[in-house]
Amino acid sequence: MAPAHPAVPTSLCPRSACRADAAALEALSRPFVRSGALRPRPGAVYAAHAADFLVAESPGPDGGIDGCLALAVHPPDPARGRGPAGVLYNFCVAPHRQGRGLGALLLEAALDRAAEAPLGTLFTATTGSGALFLRYGFTPVSPGSAPAAWARAIDPRRGARVLGRTV
Repeated sequence: MAPAHPAVPTSLCPRSACRADAAALEALSRPFVRSGALRPRPGAVYAAHAADFLVAESPGPDGGIDGCLALAVHPPDPARGRGPAGVLYNFCVAPHRQGRGLGALLLEAALDRAAEAPLGTLFTATTGSGALFLRYGFTPVSPGSAPAAWARAIDPRRGARVLGRTV
């Protein structure tokens, strides 16, 4: 997918993460965990779920990961009459890249990946405004409409809102 955001260099096009990216994913996420925007996850979780992640990295030999967004696929739940669903999680963009379209680029790539899966519905939880998600058609939904295992893991003390959209 060609970047639709001229402020984002083409070299920052998202790619799938690999296990070798786990330490960089954890390091990028750390400030967001400290602020309460993300749940803490040990490095082993990043390694085990690396295939869920899309990453954007700076060009050149000294480049690092500047943004990430993960998409977990949840199986159908026939008892509740639901097909496969996706959950977007661990969305973060390095402070020096924020406000330049990198988050939108990662979200568009994740939406493309969800459509290819194919998933019927996509969910996320956010402690922030959720403005980017809202611009991309997400709306507030009841946690009960999301995959049950994921919804049970949402910590109510964090005050996160659940958003969803049809893919």
